[in-house]
This record gives sequence, C-alpha cells and structure tokens, in this order.
Amino acid sequence: MKHYYIYILTKKNNTVLYTDVTNNLTRRIWEHKAKLIEGFTKKYNVVKLVYFETFDKPESAIKREKQIKAGSRKKKIELINKFNPEWKELYSLEQIYK
Repeated sequence: MKHYYIYILTKKNNTVLYTDVTNNLTRRIWEHKAKLIEGFTKKYNVVKLVYFETFDKPESAIKREKQIKAGSRKKKIELINKFNPEWKELYSLEQIYK
C-alpha cells in the first residue's frame, strides 16, 4: 500500500517552519538535505524534520497540508510540541517506518 505524508521542516535553531506533502518521505527529506530542491528550503537551509503525518490517500494528505499551512505559526508549534516535544531530528527515525 502506498503512503502519503505531510511534514514540517525547520532550521537547526528551530526558527523557520516549512510544510509540504510527498509520497516518499525518506527520499524527499534526503533531497532537502542534499540541497537538490531549489527554493526556500535550499536558500534558508531548512532541512530538519520535526513533524510528519502519514495518510493512505493523496487527497487526505493534501487536505491536511492545506489545513496546517492555513493555521498560525502558534498552531504549528503546538503540533510539533505535542508530537516531538524536544524538536529532535526525525529523519533517521522515519527510516524505521519505511
């Protein structure tokens, strides 16, 4: 079964939040870390995975991504704090769930 993900990245100092959606979280985060994706994350070095959710349907993931993006910074911080209170890098942990 194929999975879809929404994720939140931040910088090393946790000052910037970036939300996106993908069908392969491991590959996508690696692409961000390797600076293969042009744009905001590459320009500002936003490569630390601190939050993600998994979905079975792409429509559900896209709907959730829009919901998170429409929310305030405070709401995003609350989501991260509940899921990952220490704001640890989750990239290596995520690979366990491949």
